[in-house]
Amino acid sequence: MADPMPLPRAPKVLAIVQAGGKGSRMGALTADRAKPALPFGGTHQLIDITLSNVANSGIGSVWVSVQYQAGSLDEHLQHGRPWDLDRNVGGFRRVVPDEVDAVRTGGFAAGNADDLYRIRREIEREDADVVVVLSADQIFALDLRDVIAAHLETGAACTIVTTQVSRSQASDKAVVITDATGKVTRVEEKPENPESTTISAEIFVYEKDALLSGLDKAEKATRPDDGKGEDTVDETGLGDFAEHLLPQIIADGLVRTYPLEGYWKDMGRPELYLAAHRDLVRGVVRVFDDVDWPMRTLATNRGAARVRAGAVVEESVISPGCDIAGTVRGSTLGPGVVVREGAVVEDSVIFDACVIEREAVVSTSILDANVAVRAGVRVGTSSAGKRAHDDAIAVVGHDSVVRSDVVAGSQIDPGSTVA
Repeated sequence: MADPMPLPRAPKVLAIVQAGGKGSRMGALTADRAKPALPFGGTHQLIDITLSNVANSGIGSVWVSVQYQAGSLDEHLQHGRPWDLDRNVGGFRRVVPDEVDAVRTGGFAAGNADDLYRIRREIEREDADVVVVLSADQIFALDLRDVIAAHLETGAACTIVTTQVSRSQASDKAVVITDATGKVTRVEEKPENPESTTISAEIFVYEKDALLSGLDKAEKATRPDDGKGEDTVDETGLGDFAEHLLPQIIADGLVRTYPLEGYWKDMGRPELYLAAHRDLVRGVVRVFDDVDWPMRTLATNRGAARVRAGAVVEESVISPGCDIAGTVRGSTLGPGVVVREGAVVEDSVIFDACVIEREAVVSTSILDANVAVRAGVRVGTSSAGKRAHDDAIAVVGHDSVVRSDVVAGSQIDPGSTVA
């Protein structure tokens, strides 16, 4: 009998979850927390969705690149334990770019490609064939094994996971243009008049050497100097992926797309954050529905929610520890939220441990943790006037006390007293 053919070696995969942005467009909600630490669906944080997809895909070597308000994620991440990543070989690692590479890169990373450049030496030393790079502030469900398999089959230097959006939404994203064969010919960062409605879903699979080469060439091409070949600033100038890195890789080799089927939304602005929760309560978002693809998180120790006699709860997500005696419609309530008798919460996202007193009304609003809304106070628009854009959403920062009405579009700083 002939010797059996050796099985092909499985590729060694490194996943890098980028969780370092300030999320400044989220206003009071990210004043002192990293955007990936924002809650989603009451019981989870945004970063849970990406880490769960990575872990469910069988990727055992996972880095989380953090910078801004890194401490707001540390307790939750638990060295990767909620996702079974706390292991001796591979496993979970928290990477801080400023500690890894302090040469020409002082301060916060200025974009996702700049973030990768700062940790390029660590990537180079890692024993990996493929590098998967993902954002930590989006809602999706995807088996990354399928993307990696397609990437290896085509021999691409980079595979961009894409999704479809409206033309107006495309102007705020990285638009991906392909030829008739599916090869990426160019990418456009936030074009005013997008040629396509196909955008990057902020999930990339790179051949490791192609990524490192692209970072090196793009950095040299964007390096500022004083006319004598000397650097004059610390920043690399790489910015986000579509600005310099992807164009460089497209120029050097094959870049292809992998269409993402199903729901996808990023959480870049308050109206998108609220819209995703509207989708969740209406059953459009199904990321929590598949028991074979669990979205894991650090467990809460709170008991079950309580709905008292006379309360009304319609099309809403209610977390453990809630105590509801009033009315909740089309809303998501985090753990331990109290809605007193006669109070109304509608079309809103309420973070943990908020208290809505008697006869108060909270509508089309986002309330951060530990907010107290006093009796009879109105926060946000009425349901008859609700809209989806920024100036219609009232945002109240954590640990605030609201003693008088807060109009639609208001941004209340954390720890404030609205008198």
